[in-house]
Amino acid sequence: MTAAVLSPVLIVASAVAIAALERWRPYEPRQRLFRVGFFTDFFWYTLVQSYVLGLVIAWLIVVIDRTTGLSRLHLVSAWPIPLQLAFFWVTHDFYIYWFHRLQHASPILWRTHEAHHSGRDVDWLSGSRSHPLEILINQTIEYAPIVLLGAAPEVPLMKGVLDAAWGMYIHSNIDVRAGVLQYFFNGPEMHRWHHARDHGTREYNFSTKIAVWDWLFGTAYLPRSKPRAYGLWGEPFFPERGGWRGALFDYFAQLVWAFRWRPREAAASPDERSPKAPSPTDAARLASEHHPVLHVNANR
Repeated sequence: MTAAVLSPVLIVASAVAIAALERWRPYEPRQRLFRVGFFTDFFWYTLVQSYVLGLVIAWLIVVIDRTTGLSRLHLVSAWPIPLQLAFFWVTHDFYIYWFHRLQHASPILWRTHEAHHSGRDVDWLSGSRSHPLEILINQTIEYAPIVLLGAAPEVPLMKGVLDAAWGMYIHSNIDVRAGVLQYFFNGPEMHRWHHARDHGTREYNFSTKIAVWDWLFGTAYLPRSKPRAYGLWGEPFFPERGGWRGALFDYFAQLVWAFRWRPREAAASPDERSPKAPSPTDAARLASEHHPVLHVNANR
C-alpha cells in the first residue's frame, strides 16, 4: 500500500478510534455524537473545504516553486526521513503557537479564528471548523517549506496524518489524565480549557501538539475542575441554526460572517469581548490550588 493510500486510511481509522473512545470514556457525558453543527463540521468543513483548499494550496506551492526553483536545491533531501519529519513538525508547531496567540490578540485575525471557537460542544470533529482563510494561511506556511526545501514526498503525507489525528485528539471529548506528559505533549486535558467560556481562560493553552510552548511562555492553564461551558466568550451572535436549513446554509453564513461590517467604535478587540484574563502568575496560583501536578511548578 502506497503512502498516498495509507494516509487517508490512517486518518479515518484515527477518527473512528477517537469517536469510539469518546463514547467509552467521555469527559462531558452530556455531549452527544450528533450534536448541533455535526453535519456542517463533517461535510462542509472536513470533506468539501479540506478537498478544495488542498487543491488551492498545492497549486500555490507549485507556483512558488516554479518561480523560485528552491526545491531544486534539495536543502534537506539528504536528511533521514524521520529527521525531516521531526524538523518540520517542531518548527511549524512553534510558528502556529505564536500565530495562534496573534489571532486572539488581533481583531482582524480573530475574524478568521472566531468560527473555530463558536461550537458549544467540543469533540473530535471540532478541530475541522476553521475559516478557509485561516487554513489557507496556516497550511500554505506549513507545507510550502516541506516542498521548497526538498523533503521526501512521504514527509507531507506523514505530517498530514499526524496533524489530523492530533487535531482530533486535542479537541476530543475523552477523559484524559496525562500527568507529567502534559508538560510535553498537548491533549484534551488542556485544550478543552482553551475553548471554555469560563472567566479568564481565553488567553491560555495555545499549543497544538507540543505543550512545552505554553509552559515555557507562561500561557499554560490546567486546573483540576472542568469548564462550565464552551463557545464564544460573552456569547455574541454567531450564525448557526442547526436542522436541515443549518446543514445547507450554516457553513456559507459562517464564512461570510468573518467579513461583516461593524462601525469603528463598535469593533471591539478580542480582549474587549470577554473579561480580562488573569496574569500568568495568577493562573499559576489558581492552577496550583486545584491541580497537584502543578503545585511545584507554580512555586518556582
